[in-house]
Amino acid sequence: MQGLRERQKQRRRERILRTAVELFKERGFQQTTAVDIAKASHVSRGTFFNYYPYKEAVLLDYGAELLELAWGEAKAALENGVPPVEVLEAFWNRLAELSEQELGRELLSHLAYELVNPDPERAHAAYEALPLAQFVAEILRPLARAGRLRTDLSLDRMANSIADAFLLAVLRWAGHTPDRSLAGELQKFLTIVLEGVLARP
Repeated sequence: MQGLRERQKQRRRERILRTAVELFKERGFQQTTAVDIAKASHVSRGTFFNYYPYKEAVLLDYGAELLELAWGEAKAALENGVPPVEVLEAFWNRLAELSEQELGRELLSHLAYELVNPDPERAHAAYEALPLAQFVAEILRPLARAGRLRTDLSLDRMANSIADAFLLAVLRWAGHTPDRSLAGELQKFLTIVLEGVLARP
């Protein structure tokens, strides 16, 4: 019985998520309310808030799905012996592609803002939902073992710096560079940050 209840809850959460994302894309994030989402999902407003305490939490779930998709491809490439720097570049490009196609500027900017939300609980929830730095650390780990990363900084610090560069590139792209591609902006930032973490020959 417990298993059935859990499956029902998961299906309801999935329905709310898919409905919300569809409405965000059709109407715009600001123009879509929790009541709109609840009504279109055939649940009460209270039920919506049982699953998602605020609208942006829906975006965190959706962003987490996209990040997991890109990470699954990167992990497979690592396991198949693709060089880590190539994996990281491909991971970056895949994230750019998914972000542009599935989120667009408006949704991506709201998602990115959650990571710097002045409410520490919401910012923490965003970092928990979107563990980009952890995935970057896993990609860089073989380089660290091979002595190809600088040794005066921890792997976590370097991975966090690269993840922060991703966030900054996204925020700049969403708000200030309407004529440029996200992939191009991300590549510039990644090139600069990689120069700072790779060991000098």
